[in-house]
Amino acid sequence: MHLNAIRSIVLALMAMFLLGQGVASAQTIQAGREYLVLDPPRAVASGPKIEVLEFFYYGCPVCYEFQPLFSRWLNQAPEYVALRRIPAVGNESQDTFAKLFHSLETLGHIARLHWPIYDNFHFDGVKLNEEPVLLDWVTRNGVNREQFQAAFASDEVKNKLTETDEMMKAMNIRGVPTIVIDGKYLTSARLAGGTRRLPQVIDQLVKQARGERPN
Repeated sequence: MHLNAIRSIVLALMAMFLLGQGVASAQTIQAGREYLVLDPPRAVASGPKIEVLEFFYYGCPVCYEFQPLFSRWLNQAPEYVALRRIPAVGNESQDTFAKLFHSLETLGHIARLHWPIYDNFHFDGVKLNEEPVLLDWVTRNGVNREQFQAAFASDEVKNKLTETDEMMKAMNIRGVPTIVIDGKYLTSARLAGGTRRLPQVIDQLVKQARGERPN
């Protein structure tokens, strides 16, 4: 076959693929398929903004895969979106990671160290779900050790874990990453059809929730 003919076939196939991708990204989402409707809906703490709750677990490889995609969506998200990250609880490893998150949040370090926790655990193999290891790690990363230990053992952090446990049971959250939009809609990597599709579903649900807010 002539080289130009081969090139034409390849270009045609690429165009068909890109067209298919565009159609897929524009697919209409449906309740019971890509997302669930919470009944009853939960009150939000974001005022006029659309609340986006991210339930995650630092030890979850799917959450690790999702983070760069979610961060890209957040960078382009409308100004009326209010994100709240909620570390999942339920077993020893989850609880330790949740206490790590809330302690760093209390001390003002979570924005700086949120991604390094994921990366150091999954990519570098640092066992940050073990308390002696995480104490050394936070110290190496510029966090005052004594202040961190005080936060880690505080009633404030323990209460946050209890609140999360109650919230997860009320919403019937059984896996992560799970996203709850404006107290009404729940979606996840499983429901959306994978981590790459999930930001698109979130985006559509955020716009849907905004349209349902009173003017």
